[in-house]
Amino acid sequence: MAIRYTRHAEYKFEVLRRHGFPVTPDQVADTLMHPDRVVLQSGGRLIAQKRLTEGYVLRVVYRMEGEDAVVITFYPGRRERYEDAV
Repeated sequence: MAIRYTRHAEYKFEVLRRHGFPVTPDQVADTLMHPDRVVLQSGGRLIAQKRLTEGYVLRVVYRMEGEDAVVITFYPGRRERYEDAV
């Protein structure tokens, strides 16, 4: 599976770094390839979720185009907020 990023998703790496919560492309790829959970959303979008730290999960919103995963956005979330989803 190839991973492609929308312009927004590419920009999100910079935004999170500036806010003191850097996320790497390797972390996004690991979340897509080995998620703790995948949640189906409307319009065929999916959210892959994986624990980052004791207190946070990484949530990656994406869609499949053929064999490619197109990352729309991603964000860290407090684990207690998504605890039911882990």
